[in-house]
Amino acid sequence: MKNIVVFASGSGTNFQAIIDSVRDGKINASISGLIASKTGIGAIGRAENSGIPYHVLPSENQNDFEDQLLAKLTEWQPDLIVLAGFLKKIPTSIIDRYKDRIINIHPSLLPKFGGKGFYGMNVHRAVIEAGEKQSGCTVHYVNEQYDRGDIICQKMVPVTEDDTPETLAKKVLIEEHKLLPEVITKLINAN
Repeated sequence: MKNIVVFASGSGTNFQAIIDSVRDGKINASISGLIASKTGIGAIGRAENSGIPYHVLPSENQNDFEDQLLAKLTEWQPDLIVLAGFLKKIPTSIIDRYKDRIINIHPSLLPKFGGKGFYGMNVHRAVIEAGEKQSGCTVHYVNEQYDRGDIICQKMVPVTEDDTPETLAKKVLIEEHKLLPEVITKLINAN
């Protein structure tokens, strides 16, 4: 069976969508671990509730971050690494070692509204301020630049005149919870 390692920095709702899809047999893989960027986040609680091991990475020292990340990935042996709301930049050495095996979900239709600083409500606010008529989410491969890897798949949602960043976020998140497990299933089954 193939292994998935998930990286998260927040509440972990996309992580939960992956957990549910594995549990329901839609994704034929196991989640061997969660990499968390900090303590006290919802994703850790979801890992604990599902019996999934987790590791919190240090944020102070980049060398420690990279060394611990590499050690955990070596231990957990991922066939696929999924960034599900992970806000730290992935070191080039990890990207090189796991080439075309790291994916990210982003809450916009890339290449629009991507890059450093474009996450969460920042993205939805920018979409509305730009007068966009549609938004959505994108799953893409991770490379050395924020949100610039090859696009795998996107889902669109309409942006209505009465949308706020919060209402748009809810619409996009519904599609994220569908799209991410679908893409993981295709990638796991393809290899």
